[in-house]
Amino acid sequence: MFVNDATSNPIPILETRDEWAKYFEANWLRHLNETGEADWDLYETTVNKTAPPGPGIDLSKSRLVLITSSGAYLKGEQERFDAENLYGDQSLRIFPSSTPLEELEFAQDHYDHKHRKADPQVLVPLRHLEDMMSEGIIGELAPNVISFSGYQADVRDVADAIAPAMLKAIQAEKADGALLVPS
Repeated sequence: MFVNDATSNPIPILETRDEWAKYFEANWLRHLNETGEADWDLYETTVNKTAPPGPGIDLSKSRLVLITSSGAYLKGEQERFDAENLYGDQSLRIFPSSTPLEELEFAQDHYDHKHRKADPQVLVPLRHLEDMMSEGIIGELAPNVISFSGYQADVRDVADAIAPAMLKAIQAEKADGALLVPS
């Protein structure tokens, strides 16, 4: 997947894709396939040197969509993310921004839930965003939240599956910008 800069030159979302894939497959993935265990000491993260370009927006006049990588989903209504899958779950969950926080469940086994249990708004700050809207700091909040599981072993899945699905969901929300709250 590519984005265009101001001169319409394509910039890859994942700049070092081929080099990263070789290392990932020869180390972390090989170890997982041989032992069934994820050894994070063998994992190397990707680093992009070029930020995707785009115009700035006036938040007070903009519609923002909230995106969370917390694995949040509607309790009893939506399928739980496959948090036990060592490769990750590349699906999205979409739920109304008006959802009461007590109706959310979190399927993500790869972060400490202590602070989230004390206050779910650390990962899904819906009521804070509503306050910011009332104060005129942001124009409006998109009708729905986009949620995914931030645990993704293969970043190619993020570039090839999650990012395009998320872009489609953002466009459906007619958002001017997105607020990503990582877990």
